[in-house]
Order: sequence, then structure tokens, then C-alpha cells
Amino acid sequence: MSEEYRPSGFKVLPPVVKHLLIINAICYLAYFVLYSKRIIDLHLLFGDCCLQSGYFRPWQPFTYMFMHGSFDHLFFNMFSLWMFGAVLENVWGSKRFLIYYLACGLGVGLIVMFIPGFHIGASGAIYALLMAFAFLFPNNYVYLYFLVPIKTKWFIIGLIVVELFEGIFRSSDGIGHFGHLFGMVIGLVFLLIWKKKGKLYGDQVY
Repeated sequence: MSEEYRPSGFKVLPPVVKHLLIINAICYLAYFVLYSKRIIDLHLLFGDCCLQSGYFRPWQPFTYMFMHGSFDHLFFNMFSLWMFGAVLENVWGSKRFLIYYLACGLGVGLIVMFIPGFHIGASGAIYALLMAFAFLFPNNYVYLYFLVPIKTKWFIIGLIVVELFEGIFRSSDGIGHFGHLFGMVIGLVFLLIWKKKGKLYGDQVY
């Protein structure tokens, strides 16, 4: 992170981020154990959002965001949640951060449930966090592959282009690329509203 942002009282692991990490880890462990023992596939119960799938349940547009199909997917999302979410929670406060995270994730679930054949994944809210971090701190740096420094404004633009390309030309890869894009768009709507109201950085002044 660059010198652009240095809030006072910064918590490395603020409470909402911490509890989201724990919940996601527990859900993945439960899914892995129950699926490997052929007891039940929790993804069909909590993760499938599409109305036409035959497995739809009314709670899935919310619960899908806690269901991960692989450890790699879980690790990437939780690392992103910690890396970007911790900063946002410290800036916004726990209540606003939680509202943003859950509302963006739920919004993606409600959109995708009406689109047959769309993969949703568990990353809608995570991509909303990436959008928020880039919107608030466009000139901060992230390190691509932990090596290449790039300003977040260029990172998010590149990410949008990649997700759009992958969604159009590799829609059969099982990844919810358009779900990721929906998450960023919904997040952007929140951010623009808060900016217009002068509350983009919460009620605190830095």
C-alpha cells in the first residue's frame, strides 16, 4: 500500500472481516467433509441460484456467497477479503462495510437467479470490494502476482476487461465471470451514491 492512505487506529483484522473469514472457512470445511463422505452436496442446497436449475431454494441468492467449490477458490477470495476488506472496514466502519458486502453479494444472487445457464460462484461480493478499493484509493498500488506494482485504477480496469472477455468467449469454464462483473457494477452504484452524499469515506475524515 502506498503512502496515500494511512488511517489512525488501523486494525489488521477488523471484526466483520474476521467473522466472514471464519464463516467461509467453516462452510468450506462442512462442504468438503459432507461431500467427500457422500452425505450431501451443500452446493446444491446453498449455492445454486438459478431458478431453472431444479435445485433452487429461496435462501440461495444470499447463501451462495459462502460456498466455495475448491480450496484455491476459497484462498483467493479470503485473501482478497482480508487484503482489501480490512482497509474498507477501517475506513467505513463495521456496519457500513457489512451492508456493502452483503448487499452487493445479494444483488448478484438476485440477478443471476433469473439468467439460465449462468455460473455464479462465490465471488460477487469480493469483486465489489475490489471495485470499492480502487474507487477510494485509485493511486494506491497492488502487486500483480506479488511482484509487479500497478495502480489500483489500472488494475480494476484490466480486471473488468479480462472478466468481460472470459465471460463472452469462455463461458463454459465454470467460472462466474458475469457474476463478478455484476458485483463490481452493484458496488459502483453504492459508491457513486455515497460520493454524491459526501459519505464516500464514511463519517470519518482522513
